[in-house]
Amino acid sequence: MFWVLLLLVAWALAGTACARLCLAAVSAAAAETAGAPADRERALTLYEAAFLSGGPARVADVTLVSLARQRRLLLAHTGWATVVDPRGRDDIERSVIEAVGPGGQSRIAPVRARAAGAEAVRRLADGLVRAGLAAPEGAATTVGAAVRGVRAAALAGAALGVTALLLPVPSGTPRLLVGLWFALPVVLSLSCLVIARFEVHPYARWASPAGQRLLDALAGDRAGDERSFLTSVAVRGVRAIGEPELRAAFAHRDQPWRE
Repeated sequence: MFWVLLLLVAWALAGTACARLCLAAVSAAAAETAGAPADRERALTLYEAAFLSGGPARVADVTLVSLARQRRLLLAHTGWATVVDPRGRDDIERSVIEAVGPGGQSRIAPVRARAAGAEAVRRLADGLVRAGLAAPEGAATTVGAAVRGVRAAALAGAALGVTALLLPVPSGTPRLLVGLWFALPVVLSLSCLVIARFEVHPYARWASPAGQRLLDALAGDRAGDERSFLTSVAVRGVRAIGEPELRAAFAHRDQPWRE
């Protein structure tokens, strides 16, 4: 009756994986609906759009570009940032300027890293999560891992079923019946995957489905040339920068330190 033990293992894997997916989906849905409905109808700020599109690093990028366009920060094509105006107009700008350091000059890469981890960016992220616009920390990873677990359980159940059919079966026990018993946990796993395909929201890395809808609405933003340019950088990243010198500055941001 060794096949019975294999069947118990298949059921345990399928039940655990499906329960994990259900819990992850419920937790993600609860976090999404925690924000006030009115918050989901408002227009996104530049920083909010940047965070929902690319996370803390994108917020740092769009702030650097904004300061450079205003000539308050110089971004050299060699990958250096130099402060011209040390007075930030908001907490995010002040965080970027402070990240340059007391000397007023630094490589762009460490400035970007320090600014992305600033308290002002964390407050921005927390506010978006509370509003239901940003995916809760780990939501996309948790749901994705749960879905992969159910897929693995389905494959494992099928493999265990094949193994059981290859083993000697006690006389009087039809092999077809054994196969049907193993088909049940596999069907359970596949059914859970089908339901998840339609019921579980596909979370982006940073934006929740509600936040993604607001990001999609930014495609029609025509509030002015500068606003549109910065919005493009917020949504698409530094690849949206058209100026050759500014693009060159960011092209050097991840290069190793060179004297």
